[in-house]
Amino acid sequence: MSTQTPPRTSWLKPALIGAAVVAIAAIGYSSLARSTPAPDVTFIDIKGQKISSQSLRGKVFMVNFWATSCATCVKEMPQMVDTYNKFKGQGMEFVAVAMKYDAPNYVLNYAETNRLPFTVALDSGGDIARAFGDVTLTPTTFLIDKDGKIIKRYVGEPDFPALHKLLEKTIAG
Repeated sequence: MSTQTPPRTSWLKPALIGAAVVAIAAIGYSSLARSTPAPDVTFIDIKGQKISSQSLRGKVFMVNFWATSCATCVKEMPQMVDTYNKFKGQGMEFVAVAMKYDAPNYVLNYAETNRLPFTVALDSGGDIARAFGDVTLTPTTFLIDKDGKIIKRYVGEPDFPALHKLLEKTIAG
């Protein structure tokens, strides 16, 4: 005579895992829903001029971390130029921050050759990338509202039509 064990509740473990995933997603969403203040930094452009993030308050601006050695960065740069040209007349500013490992002469050559119309800054010590949450992946782009709050962070190439809609809304608002 054999004894049978009662059937296990096989649904319990997946249910617990599902509940944990939902809780983590809710926490992540609520933390992203709150605007994070952009750090107070000073950008030093390729001509040696200083631009503080404080001086950009009252304007919508984008900060794009990039490198001349980053294929995605180089691919997206013409669209970044188009985005800047489309919205600069509405008061948008743009700062392209070259990563600390990018040789300044490469950055200068790229900016001049491609006639980048916006501020191109060097982050030779990596301080700006650290201030923005230790950015290491390029491209990474931040959209910052008039109050100096980060409203969107893009890792990789943005969906430009969606970015343009968000810019229109942010500039108008």
